[in-house]
Amino acid sequence: MAETPETNNPDFRNGFPIRDLGDGSMISGQADGEELVLARRGDEIFAIAAHCTHYGGPLAEGLIVGDTVRCPWHHACFSLRTGVALRAPALDPVPCWRVERLGDTIFVREKISPPAPKRGTEGPSSVVIVGGGAAGLAAADMLRREGYGGPLSIVSADDSPPVDRPNLSKDYLAGTAQEGWIPLRPSDYYRDRRIDLLLHSRVSSLDTKRRRIVLENGKELEFGALLLATGADPLRLPIEGATDSQVHYLRTFADSKAIIAKATSAKRVLVVGASFIGLEVAASLRARGILVDVVAPGSQPLERVMGTEVGFFIRRLHEAHGVTFHLGETVSRVNGRTVTLTGGTAVDTDFLVLGVGVRPSLTLAEQAGLAVDRGIEVNEYLETSVAGIFAAGDAARWPDPHTGERIRVEHWVVAERQGQVAARNILGRREKFDTVPFFWSQHYDVAINYVGHAESWEAIEIDGSLDARDCAVAYKKGGRTMAVATISRDLQSLQAEAAMEVAIRPQRRDVA
Repeated sequence: MAETPETNNPDFRNGFPIRDLGDGSMISGQADGEELVLARRGDEIFAIAAHCTHYGGPLAEGLIVGDTVRCPWHHACFSLRTGVALRAPALDPVPCWRVERLGDTIFVREKISPPAPKRGTEGPSSVVIVGGGAAGLAAADMLRREGYGGPLSIVSADDSPPVDRPNLSKDYLAGTAQEGWIPLRPSDYYRDRRIDLLLHSRVSSLDTKRRRIVLENGKELEFGALLLATGADPLRLPIEGATDSQVHYLRTFADSKAIIAKATSAKRVLVVGASFIGLEVAASLRARGILVDVVAPGSQPLERVMGTEVGFFIRRLHEAHGVTFHLGETVSRVNGRTVTLTGGTAVDTDFLVLGVGVRPSLTLAEQAGLAVDRGIEVNEYLETSVAGIFAAGDAARWPDPHTGERIRVEHWVVAERQGQVAARNILGRREKFDTVPFFWSQHYDVAINYVGHAESWEAIEIDGSLDARDCAVAYKKGGRTMAVATISRDLQSLQAEAAMEVAIRPQRRDVA
């Protein structure tokens, strides 16, 4: 596990001295005009494309773990041997090239054909996925990648196909991402892979004995295996005097587009809640030149999740970009354009955006008699209390080997990775979900990466400087590092993630 050495983009077709590529290191270069990365693990040399297929992160600045490479931006994982995307958020592979060693020189030769798609994998008679979010799409994608050829359906209440939800509060809301970037897959993807995507569809009942679901429109779907990826719904906060047209929430593509439509003529917006969603909305609206007030009951934004020091830094960062905070209070009432806070302050606003948390969607599981405790209870294989029914994403509560507790996490990458593991377990793989949780949050030009899970901590250790925007913040309990947040230290974030994995599975490594 070593940092990438400096490079001037050598042409690997002309050869590269092996002495300049240390064990565990990577170096950028090119071949026939294409950007590549050479990676070394012991005596083996690999050549892969230089950029992650998720958002183009520079793989040479990432981390080699076993025979895989991890992206520094959002922790996607690829096989160095085949280029296959092993773990979300990347779903597509990267190209690979054949490498030849002649004496002490490495030469990059022709491209390697990608692995042939798997075919004929045995599995259940049919698979139904309830939920068209991160977990649902990732599961369907993995089922087909693993060669499952049976009937496969995604039932989604949304009016749009699965989208890149993190972008809805970040670049897309800020106006710097095109609408065409938001769908996770093009429309022909579902047709070509024979995935029946049922939009505008809600499930009214689940019969675990007859193995079927019934939709609100009366349609019935039988299943051999079922994945509940029902996600979570925004908490609705009743506000005296507010009309429906004044209050917005952000969960779906339609929600984000509605806020953008209102923002085109708005001059001032009130954001209720200093959560990640609320603050990302604030940053995106400031990017559009809109004045933003943030009201929240806490003493610092994000204090409960990241501690007082980080919360204070985030507050100053937003204030430096013109955001006005009203902390220690909330909204009392609305009268036309005037919002009165509990402390008596009156704020003029064009509309409100509420980001006060979410509640896992459990109604279907509860009505079906599945074990539920602040989430749909699953075992280490993501299987519920009923055999053949799995759960993944925001609604699932699983036994976390890193903390020794049952946890539920509302992170995009976690949901995708759970969907992938659930898919393999639907096919009988019996793979434990023991991935270290990861998320990222963007605030103007500051990105925060967070690995691990710390609902509480006994000590916070800061290596570096928050003010300099160069630090690692470790959250510790009982002498253990439960989580690490980093700013401008992408490699250290990857190293912390890998260290947490080794702590519970020292002999395991990612494989293609």
